[in-house]
Amino acid sequence: KILIEEEIEKLIDMDKVILDKLKSIVGTQNFLDSKEDKLVYSYDGTPVFRHLPEAVLFPENSDQISEILRLANQNQFNVVPRGAGTGLSGGSIPVDNSVVIVMTKWNRILEIDSSNLTAWVEPGVVTGIFQKEVEKIGLFYPPDPGSLTVCTLGGNVATNAGGLRGLKYGVTKNYILGVEMILPNGELLKSGGKNMKDAAGYNLKDFIIGSEGTLGIITKVLVKLIPKPSNSITLLIIFNKLVDAGKTVSDIIASHIVPSMMEFLDNTTINCVEDYAHIGLPRKSEAILLVEVDGRSSEVQEDAEIIRKIAIKNNAVALKGASDEAEANNLKTARRSAFSALARKMPTTILEDATVPRSELPVMIEKVTKAAKMFDVMIGNFGHAGDGNLHPTCLTDERDSKALDKAHKAFEYIFNEAIKLGGTITGEHGTGLSKKQFLESVAGPAGVDMMKKIKCAIDPNNILNPEKIFSISPKCEGILPLKREQIKNFNA
Repeated sequence: KILIEEEIEKLIDMDKVILDKLKSIVGTQNFLDSKEDKLVYSYDGTPVFRHLPEAVLFPENSDQISEILRLANQNQFNVVPRGAGTGLSGGSIPVDNSVVIVMTKWNRILEIDSSNLTAWVEPGVVTGIFQKEVEKIGLFYPPDPGSLTVCTLGGNVATNAGGLRGLKYGVTKNYILGVEMILPNGELLKSGGKNMKDAAGYNLKDFIIGSEGTLGIITKVLVKLIPKPSNSITLLIIFNKLVDAGKTVSDIIASHIVPSMMEFLDNTTINCVEDYAHIGLPRKSEAILLVEVDGRSSEVQEDAEIIRKIAIKNNAVALKGASDEAEANNLKTARRSAFSALARKMPTTILEDATVPRSELPVMIEKVTKAAKMFDVMIGNFGHAGDGNLHPTCLTDERDSKALDKAHKAFEYIFNEAIKLGGTITGEHGTGLSKKQFLESVAGPAGVDMMKKIKCAIDPNNILNPEKIFSISPKCEGILPLKREQIKNFNA
């Protein structure tokens, strides 16, 4: 049996000559291909999906990345870019006949330009570390994904990551001024710059943001910074009914107040977070809202008072303001721990991010509750209530095929209901592998077709992170119009 398994392994392994060439490009110290190393890079933060790569590479410069991609085009193997591996849609999962390029060693903050309120960074810079560095000099980088202590800025750009402050400050795309990346053919592309206005040609950087590593490998990012807000008030609002929390969110938005943060947790999530963090959350409440307003002192006080009145009108049973910055940070840390806290409950945690127009939030909260009952699954629901981005999280066990099937059916229902409400299948995690079957329902056939044409024009051999977002044939057959010589060959 062992001999047979070894022979099978030989058959499916990438050509040793190619592996040796890759090793010579990056150096022995930056090349991994043991079974143990390949296993470590076979998955990301997405449950169920995993696949062993042929090798794992840590390139040290752009020239090495270019050589790897040229070799991939010549020999028809696939290249999968990877940051910290915290993604939740399978975007960095290896595919057949692929190598993984890991960018975490590219972790330098190259420049912080206070005069232009910008910074040049490498893609492996950890988001939370970068935020602390710019805050030391009174500046502010708002995007703050829940995984900010480990996720990287390159990964944030690749998925257009959001976070707790998305309601007021927007998401990653709102803070990217320029991107440098290596195209699939090995060429260096530079797009954008420090100009606040630039209408010269197509806005190429916006194709790159959210492209999930399918169009190029990011090597440098120019981000926009803003002055750090001088004051903030953080409020914890407690409800006995889910619907009251949802109505409060809608009323706050309708009042034209824009909190910097408005987060929602249901009872399942509240209890899991309290088991994990022990910060005194009310275990019997159906929902809590964590709301923060920031800006100048007088405006902050006024907004907080309006929010308090709206919450009371909508049957809030308690409202507490954080006494100081430390308590506010504890509350926000507890919210960010929601995923980790829920993951302690069952062996498999499937975290999704259905998003709807903010006015439809109360309806969507009810739809998630209905899905849990309809398919007999445990779902903890939390998320960025202020921008309609919910994170229904199913607690299940992937070793139980029936339980896993029920979870998938529940999410199919949730996504379809979100689309009916004018929503989308992902607000910040990306499409990746896990949600590409729903993409056409959101973007339409013409939209998906255009995406495929863009991909094939840039990556005609489809070697860069294939099978992510959508599926196309290995060499893009049937996507782009045939060239004259191809037509002649076809007719012959």
